Amino acid sequence: MEHHQVLRIVSRFLIPLIMLFALYVQFHGDYGPGGGFQAGVIFAVGFILYGLIYGVERLRQVVNPSLMRSLSALGVLMYAGVGVASMLSGGEFLNYSVLAEDPVAGQHIGILIIEFGVGLTVASTMTILFYAFAKPY
Repeated sequence: MEHHQVLRIVSRFLIPLIMLFALYVQFHGDYGPGGGFQAGVIFAVGFILYGLIYGVERLRQVVNPSLMRSLSALGVLMYAGVGVASMLSGGEFLNYSVLAEDPVAGQHIGILIIEFGVGLTVASTMTILFYAFAKPY
């Protein structure tokens, strides 16, 4: 694996920047383009790049596949939980305005939780798909 030295050095700088950009897209999504889906895909790209450069088995040591399955389910539960919390607060399913005293604050809280759940689900699902199709070497 010594012939991949340039890729390894470049990826050490690139992967943290990819993850940082994913966080930017995640938390900037309610003010501009972006959001949970886009951030989840970008975040998964960081993991996939790591797996392509360092090997799938090393990626499995860094990010356990069972953890990814759990995070995928947690993201869906967060999405559904906001909808149920909206209904229990007297609104319709995913009506965020009832989540706080101020309707605008409730919408902001609701969309942040929803987008985080979507990002978590997409990132973990994309990583699971990579595990499923990648050939360990």
